[in-house]
Parts: sequence; structure tokens; C-alpha cells
Amino acid sequence: MIGGWGLGVNKVEPCEVALDRADPDGFLLAGRYTLLDHRQALAGLMPKAEARGAGIVVGGPYNSGILAGGEHYEYQTATPEIQARVDGLKAVAAEFGVDLRAAALQFPLAHPAVAAIIPGASRPGRSAENLALAAAPIPAGFWQALRDRDLIAPEAPTPRG
Repeated sequence: MIGGWGLGVNKVEPCEVALDRADPDGFLLAGRYTLLDHRQALAGLMPKAEARGAGIVVGGPYNSGILAGGEHYEYQTATPEIQARVDGLKAVAAEFGVDLRAAALQFPLAHPAVAAIIPGASRPGRSAENLALAAAPIPAGFWQALRDRDLIAPEAPTPRG
């Protein structure tokens, strides 16, 4: 007997189709509700999932490493457009003394439809590091500055500062 079911995908559309046609319990959504890439999910999937009680597990909140100091987005070298957006995020983080990795972990968790995140760990010590980053204080002004500079959607829920 199946106690619950859902999808594990890296695109928003299959999740929306599943919600329109069936009654899934949740989704593993990789890289599509992150500090860097969230607008499409926020526009449709997230409110639908929240209304239906379908939890979202966000995989890849560092977007293939680019939000953790790497050079890759979608498992390849980031385009100049993506790099420019990341540079904007880094600039605001530096202005507020915020570790961008902490913001990348905390941002998706602020949405009520998000049940968990899977940041991944390249070595054993990363798990403890990720836990500390997920609990690091981030001032409310940081999130507002991201909104003011159009780096996050105005309607995106953010952690309390």
C-alpha cells in the first residue's frame, strides 16, 4: 500500500501538472525555489502546493554551488547573466555582513510550502557547517535590500530578521 507519493524533478511544470491532475503529497524540487531562481515557482507552484498541503523539499539550494562560492550553475559554468545576478547577491551580502550561503539556505525555508531543504555536502564537515549557516542571524534589512534591488521577488516570503 502506498502511504504517500510525489515527484522528484528539477522543473516547476511537472509539479504543477501533478497538482492539477492528481493529489500528490509532495515534491523534491531541485534548484527551482532558491535565492537565485524562485520567481516561476513562486508564481504558481508554491501557492498551489501550500493550498493543497503538498510539501516541497528544495534540493540544491546552492544552485549547483554558485551560491556557495563556486562557478557552476545547472552543473556548468554560469552564464554572464547568472554571474551578474550572483554578483548582485554577493554585494548585498557583503554590505550587511551576511554569509551568502546562510541566505541561500534560509530563503527557501521561509516559504510555508517548504518542508525541508537538501543542501548536499561534499565532505563530512559540511553537514555541521550547513546546520550552523541555516541558523545564522540575518538582519531584516538584508532581505529588504534584495527586494529593493530586484534580486528577490517582492512577494517572496523571507525569514524574520
